[in-house]
Amino acid sequence: MKLSIFGAGYVGLVTAACFAELGNDVVCCDIDAKRIDLLHNGVIPIYEPGLEDLVRRNVADGRLSFTDDSKAAIAFGSIVFIAVGTPSTENGGVDMKFVESVARTIGDTLDSDKKIVVNKSTSPVGTGKRVYGIIAEQLKSRGKSVTFSVASNPEFLREGTAIDDFMRPDRIVIGASDDYASEELKKLYSPLVKNGHPIFVTDLASAELSKYASNAFLATKISFINEIATICDHAGANVEEVRKIMCADKRIGHHFLYPGVGYGGSCFPKDVLGLVSIAKNYGHEAVFVSAVHNVNKKQHERFFEKIKTGLSPLAGKTIAIWGLSFKPHTDDMREAPSAAIVKNLIEAGATVRVYDPVATKEAKKIFGDGVLYATDMYHCADGADALAVITEWPQFKEPDFERLRGLLKNPVLFDGRNIYSPERMRELKFTYVSVGRAKVSPDIA
Repeated sequence: MKLSIFGAGYVGLVTAACFAELGNDVVCCDIDAKRIDLLHNGVIPIYEPGLEDLVRRNVADGRLSFTDDSKAAIAFGSIVFIAVGTPSTENGGVDMKFVESVARTIGDTLDSDKKIVVNKSTSPVGTGKRVYGIIAEQLKSRGKSVTFSVASNPEFLREGTAIDDFMRPDRIVIGASDDYASEELKKLYSPLVKNGHPIFVTDLASAELSKYASNAFLATKISFINEIATICDHAGANVEEVRKIMCADKRIGHHFLYPGVGYGGSCFPKDVLGLVSIAKNYGHEAVFVSAVHNVNKKQHERFFEKIKTGLSPLAGKTIAIWGLSFKPHTDDMREAPSAAIVKNLIEAGATVRVYDPVATKEAKKIFGDGVLYATDMYHCADGADALAVITEWPQFKEPDFERLRGLLKNPVLFDGRNIYSPERMRELKFTYVSVGRAKVSPDIA
């Protein structure tokens, strides 16, 4: 099939490259001319494992191309995907200006019948109808009578594993305005469901809400175990033991039940607040979902307080930070817990030295000259009063602890992801503070 993808960000670029890998002819369009120039020169503007090879191979094979010519992109594809950003507004709502802009461009350009416009951007219930209305209105103003379909096809990609998630999906969701659109999209996705992965064909509203509901539930599991971890801190219980007992119940499972410094990224924070806003638009107060957001925000503050309490006063101290991206295997710093924690440390008068395997460039956009940037994980720790682990990159899980202890002024380690064993830290003579587990001091037998 011939496909046009609007948006060359995380979702759009991965979607374009993966569809091309499946043998489709794909044009990826973005209004950011600099981004398109980078892609033309083989430079991938985002970090996603495996994406660079996928893009270069399909460009070389002639199945994938890039443009900033919106009209040419609309004319090219029989199916046009909208995969642009839907950032949060100041009040937690969803900013739809980019989706609506693409819809207007389609309405201003569309000349042939049976075009299918598919919204892949995470958007509120009613977006499909809104997109259809905008296109129809623009066509009417041009005096054009053109038939077209609108569909919702939410993405469930995880940054760091996005390509595998696309190629081996748990499920595919299609919300369509008519049977023609649903059948064509089923054909498009047919190579991905041969191993039994289900396709859910539903109405537009249900498809649109499914993404918000899924992400809000996963965020709920994270906030829940973090709330339990806080109770463990107060009660003297061990959250790891509590978690294991919970996870043994098949009704609960172990996914996303890991305590830490809270969730971040482009999806969970935005989608949780988006669901609250959607509910409010229908006159309903989503108290439970709002609590998920509030618990997560407090989790950043709680971890900072652990550092503050353990090193008081912070003024004049140097704190080494391992991990800045909101999760491993991505350079995404959007809503990263590290941003809030580092900001609090700086405001408390600490000097902060940071290291992340891939997110330094993005971090500089946030912190500027406010922090020191280390060249490697050990340089980061050299001479610091303490080390705090914020993101659980694999290379942080088994460091040379003897070398690390020798580099730090004091062998003090704050573990925001519970990746180390308290017993081992005691044996290695570290003062060790984690989440929902008792503090370990080297003088304790």
